[in-house]
This record gives sequence, structure tokens and C-alpha cells, in this order.
Amino acid sequence: MSHGSLVSPATRDRVRGFARPIALALGRVGLTPNALTVIGFVGTGAAAAAAAYQQWTLAGILVLAFGIFDLFDGALARATGTASKFGAFLDSTLDRTGESLVLAGVAVGCAATGFVEGVLAAGLAAAFASSVTYTRAKAESLGVHGEVGVAPRPERLVLLAAGLMLAGWGDVNLVPPAGSTCIESCIQTGGLGLLAMLGLIAILSAVTVVQRILHVNKQLDQQS
Repeated sequence: MSHGSLVSPATRDRVRGFARPIALALGRVGLTPNALTVIGFVGTGAAAAAAAYQQWTLAGILVLAFGIFDLFDGALARATGTASKFGAFLDSTLDRTGESLVLAGVAVGCAATGFVEGVLAAGLAAAFASSVTYTRAKAESLGVHGEVGVAPRPERLVLLAAGLMLAGWGDVNLVPPAGSTCIESCIQTGGLGLLAMLGLIAILSAVTVVQRILHVNKQLDQQS
């Protein structure tokens, strides 16, 4: 469980409660937790492809849908007593790879339309988001707790989905009108919403990295 995030523990527990019966239903049709993990990754890959082809609204819907779908593998594993170390490893690996792929797709889509600011923001978001993941993994390898901070993966995915949908609502292609300034073109094409969400992901991820560094340092000091 993460601490200090934008979503309260009570809300997380309610969402997990909602996911359990759906996960069990998926298990009854023969799907295993690892199969659900792979399906979720494939769906996230489809979101990355949609973003690369500037299908922003579709990409946002897929990111949100498969972000929710990601709850089901863990819920099924816990409910059926089939949780395993490999399953946890696979889930973590594909989750992080999928998030990076979507941000790469966003960068490609923005580059294709000449939206340089979007490319830069997507790159920064990917860099800091990957650092959030690394700090947790490294903390756990040192035998301490590392899952704290304002922007763990679920929060980042919600922000990313919102930015993609805003981009699609404004203009699918993000093509700046001729003669417009950077800010004017962002406002007129919907790029401002995408840019804002990517910037927020980058900033909150950076804050989360600092929070985790301080949290790990405190725990290691207590052990010494």
C-alpha cells in the first residue's frame, strides 16, 4: 500500500473490493492471473499504438480501461490463493514496460504533428515515472519499504488518460493553426490539456522520487 498518495487507502480498498468479483468471473472462464497480466499488457500496447497514430481519444480510453483491468490479475491471484513470486515479477515488469510504451507512443504522435513541446513533456514524464519505479524496486532489494509518494502508477495512468482524452477532444491531429503562437496553438488544438497532464506526471513523479529517497534514508538510519 502506498502512503501519501493522491488517493486515500480507503478508496483503494473500495476499488479492490469492486475488482474481486470481476476477477473471479474471469477466472471461471479459464483465465489465470498471469494470462490477465499479459492481456493487460497487450491492451496497453494497443493504447501506445493509438497514441503514435494520433488517435488520442482511443488511446485515452484504452489506457483507462486497461489500467482498471490491471487490478484483476492481483485480485484473482489473492482470491484463489495462486499468488506467486513470478506472477508479481511479471506483473511489475509488464506494467512498467506498458507505461513507458504509452509515453513513447505519445512522443511519436506529437512528433508526427510537429508538437515539439509534447515530445519533450512525454520524455520528461517517462524519465521521472521510470525513476519512481526504480526507487521502489531498489528499496525492496535493500529490505526496506519503498512504496510511498503522491504519484504511484495508478495516479499517473489516470492523469495520462485524461491528457489523451483532452487532446482528442480538442483536435485529433494537434496540428497548430498557421501563424499561431505556441500557447495559442496549444489552446486551439487541445494540446494544452495533454501538455498539462504530461507536465503534471513529470512533476509529481519527481516529487515522489524525492519522497521515496527520504523515506528509504530514514528507514536505513533507523536500522543502523
